[in-house]
Amino acid sequence: MRKLLPILVATAALALSGCAGVGLTLFGVGTGTASSVGVNHTLTGIAYKTFTAPEANVYKATEDTLNTMALVIADRSQEQNTRKIVAKARDRTAEIEIEKLTANATRMRVTVIEEDGFFRDSATATEIIIQTAGTLDAQLAVRNGRK
Repeated sequence: MRKLLPILVATAALALSGCAGVGLTLFGVGTGTASSVGVNHTLTGIAYKTFTAPEANVYKATEDTLNTMALVIADRSQEQNTRKIVAKARDRTAEIEIEKLTANATRMRVTVIEEDGFFRDSATATEIIIQTAGTLDAQLAVRNGRK
C-alpha cells in the first residue's frame, strides 16, 4: 500500500487539476517533500510556522536570514506581541510577522507579494521560513558549544 500511495495521490491530483489548490496540496501529501516539512500555507499564499524558541531569537534569525538572502529590510515595526519586517527583493515585497505566543513559542507568518500587488509568491515565503529555521538551529548550536 505504501508504494501505491504516491500513485494514488498523483492520480487524485490530476483528476482535481481544475482546482489547482486542491490538486497541488494533494500532490505533496505522501511524497516526502522535505523542503516543506513544518511549513503551513493558506490558499492565499501565506506561509507560516510556529517555532519553539523565544521571539527575540526568531527575530534575530529572521534578520540574519534576510541578510543572507540579500533581501533589503525596508521597514520594521512593533505592535504589542507582534514584530513586523518588510523586506524587498527586486519585484517582490516580503511582509513578515513574528508573534510571541509564549516565552518559548513564536509564530512566524510570511507573505511575499509580487510587484503587481495581486500575485503571491509562496515559494519565496516558504524559503524565508525554511532558511530562518536553519539559521535559528545554527545559532542555537553555537550557543550550546556545537558547530
